[in-house]
Amino acid sequence: MNRNRNAFINGIRDGIPIALGYFSVAFSLGIVAKKAGLDPLQGFLSSLLNHASAGEYAEFTVIMANAPYLEMAFVILVTNIRYMLMSCALSQKFDPGTSHIHRLLVGFGITDEIFGISIGRSGPLNPYYNYGAMAIALPSWSAGTAIGIVAGNILPASVVSALSVALYGMFIAIIIPASRANRTVGGVVIASFFVSFAVSKISLFDRMSDSMKISLLTVIIAGIAAFFFPTKDDGDDDEDREHTSNSGIDPSKEVM
Repeated sequence: MNRNRNAFINGIRDGIPIALGYFSVAFSLGIVAKKAGLDPLQGFLSSLLNHASAGEYAEFTVIMANAPYLEMAFVILVTNIRYMLMSCALSQKFDPGTSHIHRLLVGFGITDEIFGISIGRSGPLNPYYNYGAMAIALPSWSAGTAIGIVAGNILPASVVSALSVALYGMFIAIIIPASRANRTVGGVVIASFFVSFAVSKISLFDRMSDSMKISLLTVIIAGIAAFFFPTKDDGDDDEDREHTSNSGIDPSKEVM
Protein backbone atom coordinates (compact mmCIF):
# COMPACT_ATOMS: atom_id res chain seq x y z
CA MET A 1 0.00 0.00 0.00
CA ASN A 2 2.84 2.40 0.88
CA ARG A 3 4.54 1.55 -2.39
CA ASN A 4 1.44 2.49 -4.37
CA ARG A 5 1.00 5.67 -2.34
CA ASN A 6 4.61 6.73 -2.95
CA ALA A 7 4.26 5.99 -6.66
CA PHE A 8 1.08 8.09 -6.80
CA ILE A 9 2.78 11.03 -5.06
CA ASN A 10 5.78 10.78 -7.40
CA GLY A 11 3.40 10.81 -10.35
CA ILE A 12 1.74 13.99 -9.10
CA ARG A 13 5.12 15.63 -8.56
CA ASP A 14 6.34 14.78 -12.06
CA GLY A 15 2.97 15.73 -13.54
CA ILE A 16 2.91 19.30 -12.20
CA PRO A 17 5.11 20.79 -14.99
CA ILE A 18 3.03 18.88 -17.54
CA ALA A 19 -0.18 20.26 -16.05
CA LEU A 20 1.09 23.84 -16.30
CA GLY A 21 1.99 23.38 -19.96
CA TYR A 22 -1.30 21.67 -20.70
CA PHE A 23 -3.31 24.52 -19.24
CA SER A 24 -1.80 27.15 -21.53
CA VAL A 25 -2.18 25.00 -24.64
CA ALA A 26 -5.73 23.97 -23.73
CA PHE A 27 -6.67 27.61 -23.18
CA SER A 28 -5.87 28.35 -26.82
CA LEU A 29 -7.71 25.19 -27.81
CA GLY A 30 -10.73 26.49 -25.88
CA ILE A 31 -10.82 29.54 -28.16
CA VAL A 32 -11.15 27.19 -31.14
CA ALA A 33 -13.80 25.18 -29.30
CA LYS A 34 -15.77 28.37 -28.71
CA LYS A 35 -15.69 29.12 -32.44
CA ALA A 36 -17.02 25.59 -33.01
CA GLY A 37 -20.00 26.39 -30.80
CA LEU A 38 -19.13 24.40 -27.68
CA ASP A 39 -20.07 25.62 -24.21
CA PRO A 40 -17.63 25.33 -21.24
CA LEU A 41 -19.08 22.02 -20.00
CA GLN A 42 -18.90 20.47 -23.46
CA GLY A 43 -15.33 21.69 -23.87
CA PHE A 44 -14.37 20.30 -20.45
CA LEU A 45 -15.83 16.87 -21.26
CA SER A 46 -14.25 16.88 -24.72
CA SER A 47 -10.78 17.44 -23.27
CA LEU A 48 -11.43 14.96 -20.46
CA LEU A 49 -12.11 12.24 -23.04
CA ASN A 50 -9.67 13.32 -25.76
CA HIS A 51 -6.17 14.05 -24.48
CA ALA A 52 -4.49 15.30 -27.63
CA SER A 53 -4.36 18.83 -28.99
CA ALA A 54 -4.16 17.62 -32.60
CA GLY A 55 -7.04 15.21 -32.03
CA GLU A 56 -9.21 17.83 -30.41
CA TYR A 57 -8.42 20.43 -33.03
CA ALA A 58 -9.43 17.91 -35.69
CA GLU A 59 -12.58 17.19 -33.70
CA PHE A 60 -13.55 20.86 -33.54
CA THR A 61 -12.80 21.24 -37.25
CA VAL A 62 -15.23 18.42 -38.01
CA ILE A 63 -17.87 20.04 -35.78
CA MET A 64 -17.50 23.39 -37.55
CA ALA A 65 -17.89 21.60 -40.89
CA ASN A 66 -21.09 19.87 -39.71
CA ALA A 67 -19.56 16.57 -40.83
CA PRO A 68 -21.10 13.20 -39.88
CA TYR A 69 -20.02 11.22 -36.80
CA LEU A 70 -18.35 8.57 -38.95
CA GLU A 71 -16.00 11.17 -40.38
CA MET A 72 -15.26 12.47 -36.88
CA ALA A 73 -14.37 8.94 -35.73
CA PHE A 74 -12.04 8.46 -38.69
CA VAL A 75 -10.34 11.83 -38.25
CA ILE A 76 -9.73 11.31 -34.52
CA LEU A 77 -8.48 7.75 -35.16
CA VAL A 78 -5.90 9.02 -37.65
CA THR A 79 -4.69 11.90 -35.47
CA ASN A 80 -4.54 9.81 -32.27
CA ILE A 81 -3.38 6.47 -33.62
CA ARG A 82 0.13 7.00 -32.26
CA TYR A 83 -1.21 6.40 -28.76
CA MET A 84 -1.90 2.79 -29.69
CA LEU A 85 1.82 2.35 -30.33
CA MET A 86 2.68 4.14 -27.09
CA SER A 87 0.31 1.86 -25.18
CA CYS A 88 1.97 -1.23 -26.65
CA ALA A 89 5.41 0.08 -25.72
CA LEU A 90 4.35 1.09 -22.21
CA SER A 91 2.70 -2.29 -21.56
CA GLN A 92 6.17 -3.85 -21.67
CA LYS A 93 7.17 -1.79 -18.64
CA PHE A 94 4.52 -3.32 -16.38
CA ASP A 95 5.09 -6.25 -14.08
CA PRO A 96 3.64 -9.36 -15.79
CA GLY A 97 1.11 -9.70 -12.96
CA THR A 98 -0.42 -6.24 -13.57
CA SER A 99 -4.17 -6.63 -14.14
CA HIS A 100 -5.93 -5.70 -17.38
CA ILE A 101 -7.96 -3.05 -15.54
CA HIS A 102 -4.78 -1.17 -14.58
CA ARG A 103 -3.48 -1.50 -18.14
CA LEU A 104 -6.70 -0.14 -19.62
CA LEU A 105 -6.83 2.80 -17.21
CA VAL A 106 -3.21 3.71 -17.87
CA GLY A 107 -3.82 3.41 -21.61
CA PHE A 108 -6.76 5.79 -21.36
CA GLY A 109 -4.57 8.48 -19.81
CA ILE A 110 -1.57 8.22 -22.12
CA THR A 111 -0.34 11.47 -23.63
CA ASP A 112 3.01 12.27 -25.25
CA GLU A 113 4.35 13.81 -22.05
CA ILE A 114 2.97 11.23 -19.61
CA PHE A 115 4.35 8.51 -21.86
CA GLY A 116 7.73 10.24 -21.78
CA ILE A 117 8.02 10.40 -17.99
CA SER A 118 6.64 6.86 -17.63
CA ILE A 119 8.87 5.13 -20.15
CA GLY A 120 11.91 6.87 -18.65
CA ARG A 121 11.47 5.37 -15.18
CA SER A 122 13.79 2.56 -14.22
CA GLY A 123 12.44 -0.83 -13.25
CA PRO A 124 8.86 -2.10 -13.59
CA LEU A 125 6.25 0.61 -13.92
CA ASN A 126 3.74 0.99 -11.10
CA PRO A 127 0.34 2.02 -12.59
CA TYR A 128 -0.26 4.28 -9.58
CA TYR A 129 2.57 6.48 -10.85
CA ASN A 130 0.54 7.08 -14.01
CA TYR A 131 -2.58 7.68 -11.94
CA GLY A 132 -0.76 10.42 -10.06
CA ALA A 133 0.41 12.11 -13.26
CA MET A 134 -3.06 11.76 -14.78
CA ALA A 135 -4.73 13.14 -11.63
CA ILE A 136 -2.94 16.48 -12.00
CA ALA A 137 -2.38 16.75 -15.76
CA LEU A 138 -5.72 15.72 -17.25
CA PRO A 139 -7.95 17.99 -15.10
CA SER A 140 -5.63 20.89 -15.96
CA TRP A 141 -6.01 20.09 -19.64
CA SER A 142 -9.81 19.95 -19.34
CA ALA A 143 -10.05 23.08 -17.19
CA GLY A 144 -7.86 25.02 -19.62
CA THR A 145 -10.23 24.23 -22.48
CA ALA A 146 -13.30 25.24 -20.45
CA ILE A 147 -11.72 28.50 -19.28
CA GLY A 148 -10.61 29.25 -22.84
CA ILE A 149 -14.24 28.95 -23.95
CA VAL A 150 -15.36 31.26 -21.13
CA ALA A 151 -12.69 33.78 -22.14
CA GLY A 152 -13.84 33.51 -25.74
CA ASN A 153 -17.34 34.48 -24.65
CA ILE A 154 -16.11 37.50 -22.68
CA LEU A 155 -13.22 38.92 -24.68
CA PRO A 156 -13.72 41.15 -27.75
CA ALA A 157 -13.88 39.42 -31.12
CA SER A 158 -10.54 40.93 -32.18
CA VAL A 159 -8.78 39.44 -29.13
CA VAL A 160 -10.42 36.05 -29.65
CA SER A 161 -9.25 36.07 -33.26
CA ALA A 162 -5.70 36.87 -32.15
CA LEU A 163 -5.69 34.15 -29.49
CA SER A 164 -6.92 31.54 -31.95
CA VAL A 165 -3.60 31.91 -33.78
CA ALA A 166 -1.73 30.67 -30.68
CA LEU A 167 -2.68 27.07 -31.41
CA TYR A 168 -1.05 27.27 -34.83
CA GLY A 169 2.06 28.57 -33.09
CA MET A 170 2.06 25.45 -30.92
CA PHE A 171 1.91 23.20 -33.98
CA ILE A 172 4.79 25.11 -35.55
CA ALA A 173 6.78 24.69 -32.32
CA ILE A 174 6.21 20.94 -32.62
CA ILE A 175 7.25 20.47 -36.25
CA ILE A 176 10.23 22.86 -36.47
CA PRO A 177 12.56 21.02 -34.01
CA ALA A 178 11.65 17.65 -35.53
CA SER A 179 12.25 18.98 -39.03
CA ARG A 180 15.64 20.38 -38.09
CA ALA A 181 16.68 17.12 -36.44
CA ASN A 182 15.58 14.87 -39.31
CA ARG A 183 15.74 15.81 -42.98
CA THR A 184 13.11 13.23 -43.89
CA VAL A 185 10.63 14.76 -41.47
CA GLY A 186 11.45 18.21 -42.81
CA GLY A 187 10.87 17.03 -46.37
CA VAL A 188 7.55 15.45 -45.41
CA VAL A 189 6.43 18.69 -43.72
CA ILE A 190 7.32 20.79 -46.77
CA ALA A 191 5.66 18.29 -49.11
CA SER A 192 2.54 18.34 -46.93
CA PHE A 193 2.28 22.12 -47.26
CA PHE A 194 2.50 22.02 -51.06
CA VAL A 195 0.22 19.01 -51.50
CA SER A 196 -2.41 20.47 -49.15
CA PHE A 197 -2.35 23.75 -51.09
CA ALA A 198 -2.63 21.91 -54.41
CA VAL A 199 -5.57 19.80 -53.21
CA SER A 200 -7.38 22.92 -51.97
CA LYS A 201 -7.25 24.30 -55.52
CA ILE A 202 -8.52 21.15 -57.28
CA SER A 203 -12.28 21.27 -57.82
CA LEU A 204 -12.48 17.48 -57.71
CA PHE A 205 -12.07 17.65 -53.91
CA ASP A 206 -14.50 20.51 -53.28
CA ARG A 207 -17.21 18.21 -51.94
CA MET A 208 -14.82 16.70 -49.42
CA SER A 209 -14.60 18.41 -46.02
CA ASP A 210 -11.32 19.97 -44.89
CA SER A 211 -10.95 17.48 -42.03
CA MET A 212 -11.33 14.50 -44.38
CA LYS A 213 -8.80 16.00 -46.78
CA ILE A 214 -6.30 16.45 -43.96
CA SER A 215 -6.85 12.90 -42.68
CA LEU A 216 -6.45 11.27 -46.08
CA LEU A 217 -3.38 13.33 -46.90
CA THR A 218 -1.89 12.40 -43.52
CA VAL A 219 -2.30 8.69 -44.20
CA ILE A 220 -1.09 8.89 -47.82
CA ILE A 221 1.93 11.17 -47.28
CA ALA A 222 3.03 9.35 -44.11
CA GLY A 223 2.66 6.00 -45.87
CA ILE A 224 4.76 7.11 -48.85
CA ALA A 225 7.44 8.52 -46.55
CA ALA A 226 7.52 5.32 -44.48
CA PHE A 227 7.88 3.22 -47.66
CA PHE A 228 10.68 5.20 -49.26
CA PHE A 229 12.46 6.37 -46.08
CA PRO A 230 12.00 3.63 -43.46
CA THR A 231 13.44 4.26 -40.01
CA LYS A 232 16.39 2.04 -39.21
CA ASP A 233 16.12 -0.08 -36.09
CA ASP A 234 18.95 -0.67 -33.64
CA GLY A 235 19.99 -3.83 -35.47
CA ASP A 236 20.49 -1.91 -38.69
CA ASP A 237 22.62 0.66 -36.88
CA ASP A 238 24.77 -2.10 -35.38
CA GLU A 239 25.25 -3.67 -38.81
CA ASP A 240 26.21 -0.29 -40.29
CA ARG A 241 28.78 0.29 -37.54
CA GLU A 242 30.18 -3.23 -38.00
CA HIS A 243 30.41 -2.74 -41.77
CA THR A 244 32.13 0.61 -41.29
CA SER A 245 34.58 -0.89 -38.81
CA ASN A 246 35.45 -3.80 -41.12
CA SER A 247 35.96 -1.48 -44.07
CA GLY A 248 38.54 0.53 -42.17
CA ILE A 249 36.59 3.76 -42.33
CA ASP A 250 36.65 6.05 -39.31
CA PRO A 251 33.01 7.14 -38.66
CA SER A 252 34.19 10.29 -36.86
CA LYS A 253 35.78 11.51 -40.11
CA GLU A 254 32.75 10.84 -42.27
CA VAL A 255 31.79 13.81 -44.44
CA MET A 256 28.30 15.11 -43.59
